[in-house]
Amino acid sequence: MSLALLLATDGAGVNADTTVLAAAAVPRIRATVLPDWAGPPALRARDLYTGAAFDACTAPPLDTLRAWRGTSPYGAVGIYTSGGQRGCDQPRLTADWVRQVRAMGWRFIPVHVGLQAPCSGLSRKPRRIDPNRAVQQGRDEAAEAVRGLSTVGLGEGSPVFLDIEAYPARDPGCGQAVVDFTLGWTQTLHAAGYRSGFYSSLDSGIADLAAAARAGSSPLPDSLWYARWDDRADTVGGGPLGAELWTDHQRVHQYHGNIEETYGGATLTVDRNHVDTPLAG
Repeated sequence: MSLALLLATDGAGVNADTTVLAAAAVPRIRATVLPDWAGPPALRARDLYTGAAFDACTAPPLDTLRAWRGTSPYGAVGIYTSGGQRGCDQPRLTADWVRQVRAMGWRFIPVHVGLQAPCSGLSRKPRRIDPNRAVQQGRDEAAEAVRGLSTVGLGEGSPVFLDIEAYPARDPGCGQAVVDFTLGWTQTLHAAGYRSGFYSSLDSGIADLAAAARAGSSPLPDSLWYARWDDRADTVGGGPLGAELWTDHQRVHQYHGNIEETYGGATLTVDRNHVDTPLAG
């Protein structure tokens, strides 16, 4: 999940007063409210994980995870359980692999990589959200994610994180489509008995979800996984992710990416994360 952190730019030659009035009249992200009859699964104390985690593009070999268990600082691993736009093949990721890794004591961060933001420039992930169908597409992707979790033996109560790569933050319609897609995703996961997660750059997807929360949108994801490569192993947030949002053990911070690490004689290229949220196990 290598994210370029993209900055918005102001348009030139626009009357400042007109811009301010327009922004006040039309919020960047408007409230969307969907029914959420089930709500998130009940939080069990044993589900909560606080500590270091890594994610790698392909589910690692079992021997590597055995070598890393107890010799590395990590206790959880991100795995790409579903999605039509995953960046790597997953030849090892089976229910038996999950069973053996669970027996070693590892926890899991399941990830789904599907449709991306309409304004995304990622040519390697060309399939994008249709703003006119965003809610339904989010529901469809959640149903696919549930099937993926079931296939690898991760049952109800597990979280799964929707991976939305960084996108330009200057297009309100694009951000709204991401938000509506994510609300449909969350609604369907809750109805199926799973927890909803959302991964993106702090400066694009996370900023838009934070704006949606402030606007009163629902149902929002249960946990946010924000990418800011600042080498700080914490979940403090910052910027658009204020102290009032997703604060009750609801955050993961990806703080360094694409780094080669060796423990117990085994080497992987990983992204580093600090976790304070329920995980699958």
